[in-house]
Amino acid sequence: MPNLRDIKRRIRSVKNTQQITKAMKLVSASKLRKAQEAMLRARPYALKTKDVMNSLAARCDKDQHPLLNIREVKKVLILLITSDKGLCGGFNSYLNRKTNQLIKENEGNEISFLFAGKKGNAFFQSKGFSVVEDYSGWTKGYKFNMSADIAKKLTDVFLEEKADKVYIVYNEFKSVIQQEVIAQQLLPVVPGEAKESGQEVDYIYEPGQEGVLEQLLKMYVETVIHQSFLESIASEHGARMAAMDNASRNAKEMIEQLTLFYNKARQAYITTELTEIVSGAEALKG
Repeated sequence: MPNLRDIKRRIRSVKNTQQITKAMKLVSASKLRKAQEAMLRARPYALKTKDVMNSLAARCDKDQHPLLNIREVKKVLILLITSDKGLCGGFNSYLNRKTNQLIKENEGNEISFLFAGKKGNAFFQSKGFSVVEDYSGWTKGYKFNMSADIAKKLTDVFLEEKADKVYIVYNEFKSVIQQEVIAQQLLPVVPGEAKESGQEVDYIYEPGQEGVLEQLLKMYVETVIHQSFLESIASEHGARMAAMDNASRNAKEMIEQLTLFYNKARQAYITTELTEIVSGAEALKG
């Protein structure tokens, strides 16, 4: 028969775990609201920056700036944005899976990484890839300055031809329970189609078209990276909130099952003891 003390200890342990998961869910819910607000405020700016860059790039020669130059791909650099902590469901595993797919697509090329987050670093560094920079611990106090620093590092690597193509891999926030893994080419910048205003307009550029384009491309790379970090922060809190909610529900079901098992075992013990008492009494009468 099972030991009743062990079952009670197991129930107490699961209840303690349930309290932790509930607390983590509440903390993530609080952080998610702030992260979601910051992300939504930044989205229109990121979209408008892209529109302006597309409009200007469509009017100028693509050879006018080296960040627009497409060359033969031999070296690929991947900026991978993951979390520093776990307990957030499939948040990191989906990112690692998408990155593995990207590596297979670039088979034969030299692959290097710039990591933002301990989980991506732990997964890929052991595979022998070159690491340009590691920003593990970024989730503790993220600021725009870090995106600007990463943007400068990536553009320098591209301009020095240490990488012919640069990708960014991150989770885009869709809802609390849904995040989409994005693998986007960052460099060389590939302008999309400019939005048509309905009439052709000529602009005067100060200090000149080349100077404006250079500043705009720099701003565009910084903005894409910044927005990716904001999306990742909101996605991580959403994923952790959902994971902790599932864990709390599973703990509740386990407690109910263990309590039922405990009651059955206790009833069996009582029945056995009563049977022994009755048997002993009958033996004394005989």
